[in-house]
Amino acid sequence: MSKWLGLDDQTVIVTGGSSGIGKAVVESLLENNANVVLADLQEPPHDLVAKAKDNQLLFVQTNVAKRESVANTVKEVISKFGKIDVLVNNAGINLPRLLVDEKEENSSFELSDETLDRMISINQKGVFLFSQLAGREMVKARKGVIINMVSESGLEGSEGQSGYAATKAAIYSFTRSWAKELGKFGIRVVGVAPGILEKTGLRTPAYEEALAYTRGITVQQLREGYTNKSIPLRRDGKLSEVADLVLYLSSHRANYVTGTTYNIAGGKSRG
Repeated sequence: MSKWLGLDDQTVIVTGGSSGIGKAVVESLLENNANVVLADLQEPPHDLVAKAKDNQLLFVQTNVAKRESVANTVKEVISKFGKIDVLVNNAGINLPRLLVDEKEENSSFELSDETLDRMISINQKGVFLFSQLAGREMVKARKGVIINMVSESGLEGSEGQSGYAATKAAIYSFTRSWAKELGKFGIRVVGVAPGILEKTGLRTPAYEEALAYTRGITVQQLREGYTNKSIPLRRDGKLSEVADLVLYLSSHRANYVTGTTYNIAGGKSRG
């Protein structure tokens, strides 16, 4: 697989790579001999670090919503590896909230300015900042790949998750627009939109409680619905399956793929 993908010695930045989808992507990149820069506020777990060869994994504590923090990370990447071949914009946050909660005044489950601002700053502004600052290095090199982690909710909308869905809808447009802007420099921009996956850092007890509340059901009912008839394959997706797609899109095997977003959701639909 390593030889087929040809990712040996490619330098890849993965935001939010210490857990969930990001961690799975980092693991696969390490297995395929890429040099990985893990940009996250949270330090990577020991089991992930142990999989890296000497000088293969660089962790830089990064706040994706702060330009100076992102600029520092890009500077460290160039200092250590001299280039950026791929950027995986994976960092994100999902805080389920209702637009209006008729049950309770000043409800903690009603979308507030602060909650919306937080999701926009991480999910949308963070993608912009990293893409711009890493993109400048790619333009100089006349090559590169930007992969944006999107969500099917960005196209379909999602009950109780309007703020999150709106930030992901913006990423669809970023992906299409930047592909048109950067293609002339040999840079590809692609989106990956996972559906329901095995438990990740996003699916915390607090997240499930909030989402269940916004939909007027219990947490148990919410969990039972994860793999209901809306998913033809009748199962959750695996983190490794998303990582496989990310690695393919990162590689020269996908050299003619840009400006589009791939849905990886087991055929999930609303009908």
